[in-house]
Amino acid sequence: MSLPVAARARSVAPGLALCTAIAATAAAIGALVPVAGSALPAIVLGVAIALVRVPSRILAPGIAAATGPVLRIAIVILGAQLSLGAIARVGAAALPVMIASLAACFAAAPLLRRALGVERRLGTLIGVGTGICGASAIAAVAPVIGASGATVSYAMSTIFLFNLAAIAAFPLLGHALGLEPEAFGLLAGTAINDTSSVVAAAGVYGTAALGFAVAVKLVRTLAIIPVSLTLSIAEARRTSRGERLTPVGAARLVPWFLVGFLAVAFLRTAGWIPDPIVGAAPAASGFLIALALAGIGLSTDLDAIRRAGWRPLALGAILSILVTATTLIAMRLTDALG
Repeated sequence: MSLPVAARARSVAPGLALCTAIAATAAAIGALVPVAGSALPAIVLGVAIALVRVPSRILAPGIAAATGPVLRIAIVILGAQLSLGAIARVGAAALPVMIASLAACFAAAPLLRRALGVERRLGTLIGVGTGICGASAIAAVAPVIGASGATVSYAMSTIFLFNLAAIAAFPLLGHALGLEPEAFGLLAGTAINDTSSVVAAAGVYGTAALGFAVAVKLVRTLAIIPVSLTLSIAEARRTSRGERLTPVGAARLVPWFLVGFLAVAFLRTAGWIPDPIVGAAPAASGFLIALALAGIGLSTDLDAIRRAGWRPLALGAILSILVTATTLIAMRLTDALG
């Protein structure tokens, strides 16, 4: 093992160890109370620990690894649960619903931003974060529109709050509406903004919903590319502060875990993954998801949310409700509610 790799391993070990311990505790809770699952207890425990004591700097690299690479690896493993045919069917069913929700969000965001007096770049980031895929969309669009670090931080904090709310609220909403797992996967994948929250909410609802929710979410994530390109052109016309989006930059916006998810699904479709591995994939991805969500809970920063103020929070709340309502209406019109 080279020195840089060894040093990196040592730096992430404390934080990953804490996240692993929380995930193991959450898994034990899920075994005792199956309806709770392991995802929700993991993030609740992480939030509770962060509120009692903010994790020290020594834990930060491991927590970042849990919420980044570990979560993405878990999503790649989920590809073993779906064939390419199933993914294509999910994508075809989800496309009109996603288009409707995106159109509603992007049409309303500028109007609401101005009505609430939210600064333009901050409002844009909250809009794309709510409409597409949370923190990933914010990170992709921020350099395109020339957003400052503080603006990005405020947008991330706002989106994070609604991620936590979605994990608790969406399973309750799904059960209240009597949604089948596939229908809930479509709702969660379309209306919840961040991938981690989609995974958590679908995991709480049931294993059958999880694969479909992730497939829908990853299709929705691709909207980053045309939205970033459009904003790049608009910002270039408005000011010289934005960063022009090149074809290479657009290609880099495609998440590597989406490619990995599809590659594993292809291997599953071709029959090249042994049955024992296919059978073990749900449990493996489930534990890694709990580990990642523990890290997300530990990342809770109430001070950053307070600094953002009530106006961005109001914008995020209204857009989140609008996207959810539009998704449900579109599902009803396309007979996707079941």
